[in-house]
Order: sequence, then structure tokens, then C-alpha cells
Amino acid sequence: MRAGERLRSLEVPVTRTLIVAGALASRDYQDVHHDPEAARAKGSPDVFMNILTTNGLVGRLITDHFGPTAVLRRVAIRLGVPTYPGDTLVLTGTVEEVDGDTAVVRVTGENGIGRHVTGTVTVTVPAGTRGGPGDGGAG
Repeated sequence: MRAGERLRSLEVPVTRTLIVAGALASRDYQDVHHDPEAARAKGSPDVFMNILTTNGLVGRLITDHFGPTAVLRRVAIRLGVPTYPGDTLVLTGTVEEVDGDTAVVRVTGENGIGRHVTGTVTVTVPAGTRGGPGDGGAG
């Protein structure tokens, strides 16, 4: 891990099923995440992804890069524009600082209408265990 290191981007095709399943899995029963008519009645053109699904995808970006032993210590994200079915969410990250086996990664996520998410993730990767697909192998 080194400051300035860029993570391989994660492109997520956003389906209606992903949005609804993410909301149900996170026990978020707000109708705007599963009922298109209710979402439209509240001013949205369609159902949209909830923050907990976004949070999970941010975590996947990190563990895809740093490997299965990576421990997310802190995830601090802020939502921007909504993400609707039929869009693609593209998550990217850059290591901002490193202290021993712990790094702070700046994360952003864009979709077809703008920036969906920004934030930072603090991750610890035990020495000698790194081996995610984004880093070129174990080491």
C-alpha cells in the first residue's frame, strides 16, 4: 500500500433487482426503494438505490482491491445524486495515506447523472496477507 495508489474501478450495472434486493437485505422497507408508483408519487422518476446498498458496494471496491483479509475499520460516505435502474455505477478509489498496515482510501462513485457517492474508507490489511485481484497478487 502506498499513498497515491489507485484502485481498479468497479463498474456495477444497476438493475431493479439489485435495488430491491439491496433494500430488502438491509431491512430498508421504504417504498421508494421497491415501489415505482410510490417513488413517482414522491417526486422520483423511479425506485432508487439506498445508502446501505451503496455502502456495501463501496466495501466491495475495497476488498476486491486489498483482498479477503482486509478489515474495513471506518466507512464514511455521503450520497449525492440518486442511482436508478438501468444505470451503471462506477466506483473508484485512491489511497490517501498509509500508516503501517492501515490506509485511508478516498472513494467516489459516478453514474449517468453525476456523483452518487463520496467518502473515505479506513482499511487495515494484515502484513503478508494482501492478495486482491486489483493489486497484482499476494505480497
